[in-house]
Amino acid sequence: MSDNRVYIFDTTLRDGEQSPGCSMNLDEKLRMARQLERLGADVIEAGFPIASVGDFEAVKAVSATLERPVVAALCRAVEADITRAWEAIKDARRPRLHTFLATSDIHMKYKLRKERPEVLKSVQAAVRFARSLCADVEFSCEDASRSD
Repeated sequence: MSDNRVYIFDTTLRDGEQSPGCSMNLDEKLRMARQLERLGADVIEAGFPIASVGDFEAVKAVSATLERPVVAALCRAVEADITRAWEAIKDARRPRLHTFLATSDIHMKYKLRKERPEVLKSVQAAVRFARSLCADVEFSCEDASRSD
């Protein structure tokens, strides 16, 4: 992506659902996904498939519906999450696995209870596994602003 274009990554279907009073049913998510596609979103993060059967089904339906944008599924950096996310997006025209792991010192110490080398190995293993399933893999550092 060496051009000067701004790429729009939309998380309405995943993160927007966490806003009070903003829960959507499957039909509403599909309507929103189609509208985001019409608006020109480049990447639509459709949900967190391991979170629930409903979220899995919604991500799967969005993946089967959209034509132009990349459809991303969020997953923690563990094989079970990555596998479930792949199952949800594998039929998308342009699938992406978006995996994440906490990387700040405070999260490594208190949330993960792991040292930096072990966290780095976990990231490498997760990305390698995700890449074995999907050509388009994104990794994000949770708590990135406090990460070294």
